[in-house]
Amino acid sequence: MLIYIFKKNVFTLFFLACLSLVSCSNPESETSQTKPSKLVVALLPDESAATVIQNNKGLETYLENKLNRDIELFVSTDYSSMIEVASKGRLDLAYFGPLSYVLAKTKSNIEPFVALEKDGKNTYQALVIGNAESGIDSYEKIEGKIMVYGDQASTSSHLIPKSMLKEKGLKAGENYEEVFVGAHDAVAVAVANGKAEAGGLSKPIFMGLIEKGTIDKNKVIVIAESKPFPQYPWTMRSDLDPELKTQIRKAFLELEDEAILKPFKADGFKSVTDQDYDVIRNLGKVLELNFPQDSK
Repeated sequence: MLIYIFKKNVFTLFFLACLSLVSCSNPESETSQTKPSKLVVALLPDESAATVIQNNKGLETYLENKLNRDIELFVSTDYSSMIEVASKGRLDLAYFGPLSYVLAKTKSNIEPFVALEKDGKNTYQALVIGNAESGIDSYEKIEGKIMVYGDQASTSSHLIPKSMLKEKGLKAGENYEEVFVGAHDAVAVAVANGKAEAGGLSKPIFMGLIEKGTIDKNKVIVIAESKPFPQYPWTMRSDLDPELKTQIRKAFLELEDEAILKPFKADGFKSVTDQDYDVIRNLGKVLELNFPQDSK
């Protein structure tokens, strides 16, 4: 009997001690999650990870100074991987394309807060381009040929150009062969080199590749430009501390350093909301893409 009482008392003391530890640790744990000392900032894998990170060292330093926190830049292997990492709550800030944001929103607790602004606009366009040597200068000439896209979760190197072709009666797998090459620059290079007859990509990225000399403008033909679509959004975890969220938003809205903005081909950033991307959701319906129910 004495042994039983002793064991029972020991168990009770142990349980109370554990309960005390849990109650004491929870606030600290919650604080570390909502006010992290280090912010993981994800960037789109439009180019090699090393190139993207090197190009954004200025942004890293700027955010460290503005937010008084360590910043870790992160670049995934592709859009799908980035969406998956975000769904696990491992990204504090993330720079998405419009479509990849819409897809990420369906499985992550995130919210857009700013988007790129260029020449007073926070919209951009996509292009359908053709190989000049093959004389691909119209939608009709794409029929029966190879059309290259970037990433499947890309807006301007997949969703928009594919919708442009569909509006002209051209469906992937029926009227042309689609091939995914991973990134915008790979699309332009494939078309310029004649590895594909046509392709789709972002107009700002295409113009940047021409300016850098990555592709010869005489080797490609711009077949068509899309209508304007909402620019790439920056997102943050919705469960971050409200004060920290305000500081983050302010840091982006006040960013004017041309060297930092250059990799984004932007003049600055402008506030946006989730509703601004409903046009992307509607475009997905046109292409019969089945988006999971999002958290709106």
